Amino acid sequence: MSMPLYDEVLPRGERDGFGLRVGAIIDRGGEVLLLEANSTGPVRPTHKLPGATVGPGESVAAALTRGVREETGLTVTGIRHHVGDFDYLSPAGKPVRRLHFAVDVKATGPIRLSVHAGYLWASLDRELFVTPSIRSILETYKDLPAP
Repeated sequence: MSMPLYDEVLPRGERDGFGLRVGAIIDRGGEVLLLEANSTGPVRPTHKLPGATVGPGESVAAALTRGVREETGLTVTGIRHHVGDFDYLSPAGKPVRRLHFAVDVKATGPIRLSVHAGYLWASLDRELFVTPSIRSILETYKDLPAP
């Protein structure tokens, strides 16, 4: 598994003053894995891609592999494409950059959730209940060569 552009270890888990998060696109025959957040409020949260915060002293590839394993129980075997990034402010008001990668996994199941209420395999050809930023990442992914 190699990611020469993003694989350096960052002393504070940051790049250019941004905290880093990573997101994984896991494809199963044209459907991508989306996670459903737990919610007790009246507003249904959007679906998200599996991922993690890059920790101090952790490489982006290690955070991506760890995040997929922790959130889904799946094992990343390779990172195929850097799909795109977007920036946002955390709930605490700190700048965050989220990097997205298409990954290969050992098997697409069983899914073992740790912190999410549920999951779905969603076709990219339908309207997805995701943020505009994630929608843009998935549109970019659709234009890449098939896995």
